[in-house]
Parts: sequence; structure tokens; C-alpha cells
Amino acid sequence: MDRAVFDRMAETDQEHWWFEARREILDTFLARKADLPKDARILEVGAGTGHNFPVLEKYGRVDAVELDAPARALATQRLGRDVLDAALPELAGIADASYDLVALLDVLEHVEDDRAAFAGLARVMRPGGKLMLTVPAYQWMWSKHDEAHHHFRRYTRENLTSLAAEQGWKTRHATYFNSHLFPPIAAARILGKMTGSESADDAVPPAPVNGLLRFVFGAERAWVGRLPMPFGVSILALLERA
Repeated sequence: MDRAVFDRMAETDQEHWWFEARREILDTFLARKADLPKDARILEVGAGTGHNFPVLEKYGRVDAVELDAPARALATQRLGRDVLDAALPELAGIADASYDLVALLDVLEHVEDDRAAFAGLARVMRPGGKLMLTVPAYQWMWSKHDEAHHHFRRYTRENLTSLAAEQGWKTRHATYFNSHLFPPIAAARILGKMTGSESADDAVPPAPVNGLLRFVFGAERAWVGRLPMPFGVSILALLERA
């Protein structure tokens, strides 16, 4: 990501509607679908500023890796122990067969060789271990946001699960999400391209708007993990290593 994106994340990850609602959705999804052992070992790859730790720590002991040094320092402070500097696909310093769950949350699109990334993730997974991942949806929605975040691609549910299957992963659940807000977000992306007015669109909106967007996005907790949605701004999947 651009340095400025990490800086904004550090400033807004506790109040921006997208971060707050997504944490609520991921928490509900894990509770319904993950079926983790007691005291599970969990690894977050690409932890950013560590804003997902409170959710993940409900389900086991969390370790993390992050490449960006300032973000890693904040994540280390939030975790209370060192967050490692390790990149996909190698994940250097991470032992084989160590984790029951790996969280890869809006990270795969940052990795140039996503096939190799799946192999690297499989190496650190215990037998039957699970991978929870989120990625942005639809290449036609590419925008300045993707460029500022240094994305290589966006996905469809079908090409994501096909890629995973090629690398030996079973799909336990895969759905689009951020579906309620998909029509206005898609319209804004298309209009931005037409008018040349695209932006990274990651600032916190005014409080009433922020609260409304959080409510609308967060309402998807009602069916996440139960009912796969046919479209959305992002994709959420739970994979299992055979």
C-alpha cells in the first residue's frame, strides 16, 4: 500500500464504518463456520495495524506477520508480543504445520503470485486447518482505491474457489459480502471512471453517514455463513486444507 494508506488505517481503523462492520461480520462468520479446536493456534498474515486481533483472539492464540514497519510496530503493541516481518509465499520463520486457522483478510490481492501464496499457506497449516480469506470482487470495479492499495487483481467467487481447488484446498463456504451497499458503490466506481473523479475513498465520512453505513453493512451478520449472496463488493471464503 501507499504509505499514506497505512497512516490513514492507523488513524481510522477503530471508527471507520467498513472496519467496524467487517469485524462484526468476521466474528459471526467464525462462530458459525470455523469449528476450531479449543485453544486454537491462529495466524493472521498481513495483519496491518492489528485491528482484527480482538476478533481473532476470541478463538485462540494469535500470531501475526506484517511487512510494513510502522504498521507492524502498532500491531505489535496491540498484540502484546512481536509481529513478525514475513512475506508470502515463503512466510520465513513460520514453522510447518503450526496453525489451525490462518486469516488472510484483504491480502491475497496484494500478492503477485497468488498460486504460490496458497502453497505457502498450506505449509504452515495443521492437518484439517482452515483458511479464512477476504478479497475484493470484480475486476471491472478496479479503481484508484485498488491502485493506492497496490492491488494486482480483483476476483470473482468462481475464479477464487477454482484457484484454491487447483492448489488442493476444499471450499467450505464462499460468498460475496458487502452486498447491501454494492449498488451505490458500483455506481460510484463507474461514475468516477467516466468523470475522472476517482479517489482512494478510505476517509471517514461524517458521523451520521458513517453510522448509517456501518449499520447497513453490519446487518449482513444475520445471514453470513448461512446464505451465500450472489453479488457484493468483496468475497469471504473459508477453505480447508485436505
